[in-house]
Amino acid sequence: MLDLLPPVLVPEHGEQLTRDAYKRDFRARETALRDASSWKLERRQHFEEQGSPSRDALRRGEWETALRLLEDRRDALLATAREDERKGYRFHRVRVVEEPLPPYVQWELHSLRQRAEYGERIRVVSGGRVAAAEREHPLPEVVVLGRETLYQVLYSEAGTTLGAVRYTDHDLVRGWEHYIRKLYEAGEDVRSYFEREVAHLPPPTE
Repeated sequence: MLDLLPPVLVPEHGEQLTRDAYKRDFRARETALRDASSWKLERRQHFEEQGSPSRDALRRGEWETALRLLEDRRDALLATAREDERKGYRFHRVRVVEEPLPPYVQWELHSLRQRAEYGERIRVVSGGRVAAAEREHPLPEVVVLGRETLYQVLYSEAGTTLGAVRYTDHDLVRGWEHYIRKLYEAGEDVRSYFEREVAHLPPPTE
């Protein structure tokens, strides 16, 4: 268990963004970053991603198609990796997992393993690692962009994106970056976790 606690997020202290406004704002701010790092914490065990053919195939129960569609995006991942390298941009992700793995997480770990092959820095931590921070409620879904902006991404009960709360308070942003960084340091590289815990699993059923 990591005893460190993250700062409290108070929605009234941030700016509410709709789903479309969040995506536009995130894209613009991330594109502008140079020689910077970003940090993402994923806690939920189920998302209903929109605009992902592979996720749609999983939802239909077409596992082999879902994996094939992930393979089809390798050129896009390579292009993104080269652009990030040109800009000196480093993206870190911490994925909290509960076992046995839910179908979504099993599928996502295939996706994350592939992203790691193209330079994305991804580590896995167990739910037990974050227990100290979850005594009252689960950790939020958080992205810290370039030490300047924090997004608390909001989801429906079903796991669809509703929007986000954007925070720019310096101490809050740095505090969350520090927390996610410590989780990252305590985590396991997604590639070794995948080979041990995921590669042998049969196709999931939602």
